[in-house]
Parts: sequence; structure tokens; C-alpha cells
Amino acid sequence: MMEYGFDMELLDIVDENGKPTGETVERKTAHSEGIRHRTAHVWIVRKSDEGAEVLLQKRAMNKDSFPGRYDTSSAGHIQAGDEPEESAIRELHEELGIKASVDDLQFVDTFVIQYEKEFYGKMFKDSEIAFVYVYTKPVNIDELTLQKEELDGVEWFNLEYVYEECRKHNQKFCAPVGGLEIVRRFVRGTGL
Repeated sequence: MMEYGFDMELLDIVDENGKPTGETVERKTAHSEGIRHRTAHVWIVRKSDEGAEVLLQKRAMNKDSFPGRYDTSSAGHIQAGDEPEESAIRELHEELGIKASVDDLQFVDTFVIQYEKEFYGKMFKDSEIAFVYVYTKPVNIDELTLQKEELDGVEWFNLEYVYEECRKHNQKFCAPVGGLEIVRRFVRGTGL
């Protein structure tokens, strides 16, 4: 099952540091051949009485990878020619209806995503450099406008719980451990 409308999406091919090489690749080809590209990940974090919480989205059942599992607050491929920050802002708005500005996002770090897994009888080879941003402004999930093609819902989770469950490969989640580790460092460093 393919995500409708994304077959011709062009992505920059990038080096091991996430710098564009000047070549592009179709998203479908990047995932069938494992060609390195960039993504922007936004983690929405808040403080609670039980510690830091992270908002996770439940991926729509039509997704070409990890359907129905809880993932990063908002994430998406960085289109050819785009910058990570503008992509992060666009994804937040498209997926959750949050209108963020550059000042609302804090760039924290990058990490590598590298895996191969079969979905719908086809190999899905992912090779990404993920640019991680944190968003800490108040978010009321009842007021979000969810992009139904991308996600089935959102839910707040304790950050440490999600981190431990993802490390144990709990199939309820597909949030990348590398991203969660960056968010945990951010939370510890800011006292959130």
C-alpha cells in the first residue's frame, strides 16, 4: 500500500552529515533502494507532575511503514531544495494544525535512522539523517486539526515510559530511540 500523492516527491540525496550532494531522488526510490535523505522531526514536550511528557501521533493505517503505531509528534521528509527548519514548521502545520514560527522551535541535534523492514510484501529501506527540533509551547490536543491521511490521533505519554518501551521494541510504538535520546538530553539540560 502506497501513500497517495507521495510517489513523485523529490528528496535531496545527502552525505553522512546531512548536507545535500546536489542530486535528488524520488521518495519511492529512496525507500526501495535505501538512499540517504533528510527528515525533520518535531517533538512536542511539556512538563507534568510525573515528569516530562511527549505528544505522540498515531500513524494512519494507510501509511507505507509502521501503520497504527505511535511515532514522533510531527515528522516528515525534507523536500528537495528545502531547509530542515521550514520543513519542520510545514509538517507541524499540515499534520497537527499548529502554526509555529522559527522562534517557537529549538533545534537540538541530528541522528541517523537506518533500517530495513518488510511492509505489505515489499522491503522498505530507510536511510535518513533526522534533524530534531523541540516545541515547548502549550498544546491542547482537543484543539488540534489532525491530518487524517497521516495520523489517526495524538496522545500524551511520559517521556521515560516511551523511551523504555521503544528500547524494548514494544510494537505499540515506532518512535526512533535516537530521537528520544536527544529529547531526553534536552529535557535534562533545560530542567523541563
